[in-house]
Formats: sequence, structure tokens, C-alpha cells
Amino acid sequence: MENLNFKLSLFAINPFNPSLKTHKLTGKLSQYYSFSITNSYRIIFYFISNNKAFFINIGTHEIYKN
Repeated sequence: MENLNFKLSLFAINPFNPSLKTHKLTGKLSQYYSFSITNSYRIIFYFISNNKAFFINIGTHEIYKN
């Protein structure tokens, strides 16, 4: 949980902080971005505006398959 809070704090300051490994997704998820919480867990999101994001899903790499 501590790591999640830390990563969310980083995201709030800069969604493209290199520690987050934020990247645009491809294929059926091409309208979304993803960033890393840990080596195993990710958050899928999209930007509502320049300073707001909506989180779609949180989980392992399996979330890309749903």
C-alpha cells in the first residue's frame, strides 16, 4: 500500500515521471495509458484534461486482456 501511495503522489506531480514507466497502450486499448505501481501491478487510465486522469483498472498484466 505504501508503494501505491508513493506512485500516486508521483503521478499527481508528473504523470510521466520516469519512475512510473507511463506509456500509451496499443491495439484495443490504444485510447489509454498505463503506469507501473510495482513490477507486477499497473494502472490503466486516460486523461480527462491536462491535469485530470480517470483510472480504468488496477491489476497485473492480466488487466490488458480484459
